[in-house]
Amino acid sequence: MLDIPGEEEYGGRGVSYCATCDGFFFQDQRLVVVGGGDAALEEGIFLTKYASEVYIVHRRDQLRASQIMQERAFKNDKIKFIWDTVVEEINGDTEKVTGATLKNVKTGETQLFPIDGVFIFIGHIPNTELFTDVINMDEQGYIIVDEMQRTNINGVYAAGDVHDHVFRQAITAAGTGAAAAIASEKFIAELENRAYPGELIR
Repeated sequence: MLDIPGEEEYGGRGVSYCATCDGFFFQDQRLVVVGGGDAALEEGIFLTKYASEVYIVHRRDQLRASQIMQERAFKNDKIKFIWDTVVEEINGDTEKVTGATLKNVKTGETQLFPIDGVFIFIGHIPNTELFTDVINMDEQGYIIVDEMQRTNINGVYAAGDVHDHVFRQAITAAGTGAAAAIASEKFIAELENRAYPGELIR
């Protein structure tokens, strides 16, 4: 999250963190995408399927995204870039987002930019700090699991966004949650020396 005024207030009413989930609801509307990495450009390009205009707002004067993603974004006529700029506030009426207060970080100049929605893609921080030095994680803090959702600790399983840094969808999180539940139930059944229906991969 950006942790700025209006972000939480207009969550679900114009503020989103998932283009796949919410893009359809912004047919022919003006949108701001915040970020400069691959995720921001990929989601911004996706949003052009629905939006009339997509403005990529980035705090620097060059993108962090891969060259291929940059080329795709620059070639898209619906995408425009607002450089050296941050979103200071998300504005709206009693129902939805109507604009965003933008600030140029070099000049200090601010402007109220009329838009219909704000999509935020500045990166994800998995909520795994509690398990630091206990459960194996990758360099970004995502828990490492095998095909059975097992961690490096016997009997400890992980599922959802704490290990998934690719899809981050409710449906995929639910799927891995179901897999972890089945695997952990079988683990408990074996400890209690009782039968468990079906055979799971060891």
